[in-house]
Amino acid sequence: MDIACLEYCLTETERAAFDRDGYFVVEDVLPPALIQELTHAADRVDGAERKANNRSAYESQNTLDFIGRDDVFLQLLDWPLTLPKVWGILGWNIQLYHSHMIYTPSPAPGQAPPRKRLGWHQDSGRLNREMETTPQPRLSLKVAFFLTDTSELGHANLYVVPGSQLTNKIEFPSDPDANPVGAVAVRAKAGSAVFFDRRVWHASSPNEADFARKVLFYGYSYRWIRPRDNMTVAHYVERCDPIQQQLLGVSHSGGHGYSSPREDDVPLRAWLVEHLGAEAVPA
Repeated sequence: MDIACLEYCLTETERAAFDRDGYFVVEDVLPPALIQELTHAADRVDGAERKANNRSAYESQNTLDFIGRDDVFLQLLDWPLTLPKVWGILGWNIQLYHSHMIYTPSPAPGQAPPRKRLGWHQDSGRLNREMETTPQPRLSLKVAFFLTDTSELGHANLYVVPGSQLTNKIEFPSDPDANPVGAVAVRAKAGSAVFFDRRVWHASSPNEADFARKVLFYGYSYRWIRPRDNMTVAHYVERCDPIQQQLLGVSHSGGHGYSSPREDDVPLRAWLVEHLGAEAVPA
C-alpha cells in the first residue's frame, strides 16, 4: 500500500464529527479523470441491470455487488484518500462486506417527484431488530463516492438526522408527509466522499435535476460479520496485494481467522505498526 495514504488519516475534527453527527464529508477525493472512468463503467452496469429488470430510464435503481463488474471499481477498495479514515474509525480488523450503486434519474417529462416522507432507515437489516443494546454497536460504516453533483437541494440529496446513530428509534411528526425534526440534506459535490455510520438514520430523496444522481457505496465492517451481498470478487484475489486480499475477505486460517486472526490474515495491522508505530494500533 502506498505510504502516501498516511497523509489522509482521520483527523480529530473528522473523528469528532463522526462521533457526534454520525457522518462527515470530504471533498475532492476523486480526480475528474477517474470520475469519468467510474461513470462510464457504472453507466454500463446500470444499463445492463435496467435491461435485465425491465426497468425504465426514469426509475431509481439500486445495484448490489457491483465492485466485481469492472476493474475500475477495485481502485476504490483501498483508495488512499478514504481507506485511512475507515481504519481510523473501525481499526485494522476490517473488510469490504458490501457494495451497491444507486442511480436516481431525472423525473419523466411532465412529471414531478411526489411530495411525501422520505424512506428513513438504518443500515444492516435484521441486525437492528436483533441486537440488544441501546445504542447498538457501530459495527460498520459506508463510504459513498458521489459521481454527480448534489451540492444543491433537489438533486436527490442524501438526508440524515445528525446524532441519530445514538438512538435505536426516531420520532416522526404526526403529519405523514413530514420528515423527522433535525433532518438535513447532505450537499456533496461530484468527487466527494460521504462517510456515515450504519446506525445514523438516513434516506434518499427525489431528483428534480435534469441529470441522474449517481453514487457508489462501499460498506466496510469488522471481518467477523457476514457480507451483505454476494461479494463476487474471487476473480480479483490473485492479482491483489495482501492488504487488498484482507479487504476482500480472504482468511488464510479458515473460518477461525475472522474472529481470531493470525498475522497473515490481517496484514493491514502489521503495515500500520510499521508505519505508525505499535502505540497507534489498538490491540
